[in-house]
This record gives sequence, structure tokens and C-alpha cells, in this order.
Amino acid sequence: MSFYDATVPAFLQILGSLPGILTKAEAHCKAKNIAPEVLLGARLYPDMLPFSKQIQLVCDFAGKSCARLTHSEVPSTPDTEKTFEELKQRLAKTADYIKTFKPEQFEGADAREVTFPIGPTNTLTVKGQQFVNNFAFPNFYFHAATAHGILRHNGVEIGKRDFLGVN
Repeated sequence: MSFYDATVPAFLQILGSLPGILTKAEAHCKAKNIAPEVLLGARLYPDMLPFSKQIQLVCDFAGKSCARLTHSEVPSTPDTEKTFEELKQRLAKTADYIKTFKPEQFEGADAREVTFPIGPTNTLTVKGQQFVNNFAFPNFYFHAATAHGILRHNGVEIGKRDFLGVN
């Protein structure tokens, strides 16, 4: 299996499933007469990031990880989304960006050095395989699962099949 095949489809699967849970969250708001801002700002705990930021970070970890693995320019995406529709657009834009990468760009990426920020002033450099296993995928899935958990905690009727996009 190529390094491209081990990374890009995994990112695209979740980026493709999240719009479905956003649609269900929006429908839940309408059915229960809940202002969308309530769910968009919901957190699992006060010191955790809100739902909208979780979705933004899912996009950031997917797109920026592909860029770093291929030594491409890392995109800068401001966090301006304030509605379910805007978050869906960001997910779609991120998926479209990831689809621009070609398998040959990932050749040797598992052994290539990847430098990335860890905190506001520090960076870390590791090999691509370590970057994917210990940083990119764990963070990507953490934020996707947290977004799912926030919605589930707030009564949106979603499950694992929604998370995986296999409905």
C-alpha cells in the first residue's frame, strides 16, 4: 500500500461524513426550536473548544498534514465560519484541496522529514510516518470524534455509522 493510499482516503472518509452530521444537527435545531448558535458553540466541558472549532481543526489537520507530508505550501485558513452551512463549505473546500494531491507527491513521504508547529513558538521535526501516526491522525480523529460527541451529548440522533459515513 502506498503512503498516499494510507492517508488521503482516511482524511476524505471523515471529511465526507461530517457534512451529514452537520445536516442532522441543523435539523435537530429546527425540530427542537434550538438556536443553531447553541450547538455551534457547544462544548463537552468548559475548557474544551466549541463544536465549530472542532470542525475547523478537523479541516486544518487534514489539509495541512497533506501539505506538510508533500512539502507543499501549507494553506492558511481563517476560522470565520459561524453557521452549519459555512462549516459544510469548509469541509467541502478541504476535501477538494486534498483531492488535488497526487500519489506520486507522497512517494517517500513516510521517510521524509516533516516540520510542524507544537504550540505558538515551537516546532518539531519528525519523519513522515511518525508525523502521521503520532500527530496528524490522532489530532484529526480526536477533533472529529469530539465534534460527534458534542452533538450526541446534546441530543442529536447520530451514531457510529454517521461518523464513518456508511449510512
